[in-house]
Amino acid sequence: MEVTLLQRSTERLDIDLLVLPDTNLILIASVIEPLRGANRIAGSELYRWRLLTPDGAPVPTTSHIAIPAHGAFRTTTEDVPLFVLASYSWRQSATPAIKMQLSQAARHRSIVAGIESGTWLLAEASLLDGLSATVHWEDYEDFALAYPEVRAVKDRFVVDGKRLTTSGSLPTVDLMLEVIRQRQGYSLALEVSRLFRYEQPSFHADETLSAASAGLPAHDPRVTQAVHLMEEHIEQPLILARLARRVGVSARHLQDLFQQSIGAPPHVHYLALRLNTARRKVIETTASFADIAAATGFNSASAFARSYRASFSESPSETRRRLRRRIMPLPAPP
Repeated sequence: MEVTLLQRSTERLDIDLLVLPDTNLILIASVIEPLRGANRIAGSELYRWRLLTPDGAPVPTTSHIAIPAHGAFRTTTEDVPLFVLASYSWRQSATPAIKMQLSQAARHRSIVAGIESGTWLLAEASLLDGLSATVHWEDYEDFALAYPEVRAVKDRFVVDGKRLTTSGSLPTVDLMLEVIRQRQGYSLALEVSRLFRYEQPSFHADETLSAASAGLPAHDPRVTQAVHLMEEHIEQPLILARLARRVGVSARHLQDLFQQSIGAPPHVHYLALRLNTARRKVIETTASFADIAAATGFNSASAFARSYRASFSESPSETRRRLRRRIMPLPAPP
């Protein structure tokens, strides 16, 4: 995919958020909090964001809490992704000036995203012509009639070329977790979702949310049961055939269930759970890497180090050194 937002990278990603008046607080948090969580878990600034408003003044939200801005939205040649956030009062913001600014900004921005009603603003600026896009389910019919040149779909979020659109707050969390997964890998995205005890549903609107026991993106109770078994057997991992038997299905069927429910095969999810457990031990304890490897089901410290580096783009010793440098006290003045 050509979209750099959704490509593997160790570089910091900067994002501009254009927050329009009367946007929901939860919509703003749906963009920012997964990124903040990724930074916290990784122990480094993987993501940085800047909040912009039409005039640079704090923007009122539907909760009557004003959000301060880093500055005013202006047309520049910056190429960082631009996320346009809007909720109920988007029409008041769809001024000729804003539409012209969006159109001009799209010439330079690597990505322009319509978050919830931000999709309407992009359509008004003719930035979605000939592309697929999604909106909040309550607005779907009206949107499809208003913009026949846009292929309206009912997915939770849509990526079409350099345009992203989401259909609400929780689907926006879906999108941000997908960004993290694509850029930093499945393990970090899983740990961020568990940080919020968040259940990531399927990306299609005709499937409903269900209760999460541990932030698991699972709908099928057999998948949930299998994940619980994985969590209980971190030190001595169960082979797939045994795991499937415990759940009451064949190994092949369990693989299909995982793919349908969470979009990843069982071994990928299991490895992510073990590596995330290992990473917490690397950061929070002084245990040797050999002991951590044994405690998380790896045959040797070298096998653990290879998997760790493949997932987190650094070795366990590099993680420990980097994070401990950050918390070392400053030397006392002479």
